[in-house]
Amino acid sequence: MIMTLTDENFEQVIAKGKVLVDFWASWCGPCTILAPTLEEVAKEVDDVVIGKVDVDEYPELAGKHGVMSIPTLMFYKNGELVETSVGVVPKGVILNKLERLSE
Repeated sequence: MIMTLTDENFEQVIAKGKVLVDFWASWCGPCTILAPTLEEVAKEVDDVVIGKVDVDEYPELAGKHGVMSIPTLMFYKNGELVETSVGVVPKGVILNKLERLSE
């Protein structure tokens, strides 16, 4: 499942379990390229919440989390940032990072 993250729900969503957050923008070409990959991952992986933060709508949230370039993927486990990835990455890389959250 992919959900929209906002200033209001971000902390609550990342607090429990495994969460992948995609910081993106509609005008970002690489973000558009990455989006279908994230949709595939969402269909294949049941135990991970995938959230998207539009950096144009929530610039403070992006700044608070140190996002300097998009797309930025942040991998959380029980509220703790475990790993970050910047730029377009293959599905296998994303799945490997999610697998490490289970360790």
